[in-house]
Amino acid sequence: MTLALIAGQGGLPPQLVRALLARGEVPVICEIEQFPSDVKGELPRLGFRLETLGSFIATAKEIGVTRVCMAGAMHRPPIDPAKIDAATLPLVPKVQAALTNSGDDSTLRIFTKIFEEAGLEVIGAAEIDPSLLPPEGVTGTLPKGVERDISVAEAALVDLAAADKGQAVVVRDGAVIAREDARGTDAMLGDLCPETPSHWLSDDPFEIVGDVLGSVADWLSGPVAEARAAEDKSEGGLLFKAPKAGQELRVDMPLIGLGTVMRAAEAGLAGIVIEAGGVMLLDPDGVAEVLRSQGMFLWVRPRTEA
Repeated sequence: MTLALIAGQGGLPPQLVRALLARGEVPVICEIEQFPSDVKGELPRLGFRLETLGSFIATAKEIGVTRVCMAGAMHRPPIDPAKIDAATLPLVPKVQAALTNSGDDSTLRIFTKIFEEAGLEVIGAAEIDPSLLPPEGVTGTLPKGVERDISVAEAALVDLAAADKGQAVVVRDGAVIAREDARGTDAMLGDLCPETPSHWLSDDPFEIVGDVLGSVADWLSGPVAEARAAEDKSEGGLLFKAPKAGQELRVDMPLIGLGTVMRAAEAGLAGIVIEAGGVMLLDPDGVAEVLRSQGMFLWVRPRTEA
């Protein structure tokens, strides 16, 4: 029952490793050569390229892997036809379809199918660590007009879902002012706060850098956070993030983390709304500290049926 953790970049894979080790389960850390993960420590590791995906699957099964979890940020690597091995040749049409597909969810569905057809069970990050799913409820105080903004956000996400382009929008005063694209949620928020010092704007929305609470303390003592804390956020707008209808949540569940909340604060937003059971929350202690200090809210909203 060995688990292969196909670990991308960012803080989610290390969190999953901690959860697994805490219950005595040692995963095999599998990394795509072009995207080394942030998982540290002496653990079984198996590197691969998409050109050798077939051989990777065969080797994984030989060492006892029966389950696979894909977690962390990855980009679409270029394919070198000269490096495609014999075991991967039968998979080339599917891999090519995955890499040329414009939507992340559709791409991940194809890879999920490849693993399942090889006899491997694909499981989600939240199955490994259920604490990643926050309970329903409100942290902080909801501003007036929040329901109107959420209604506008939900309509906007329907349009994004149709194009398989994003899972988040920013709404202010009943109007959409930003839509997530392939760069991700944090980049979208970064567009709304161009004056933010660059060293706070990681490209990784799931970043864990050393002591999380220490990083929060450093950020809170900086000029940007102090200025945002002094602002009136009653009309600041909100970030709304939720999965698309029918999204494959085992491999593509949305996530917000400490960097996301910091950027939302830097963008002057009043708060964040996420869907219960459909969006993971990383670094809850650090997130709570930022929300408290900045007078922001987080609403883990009950999931609405389509």
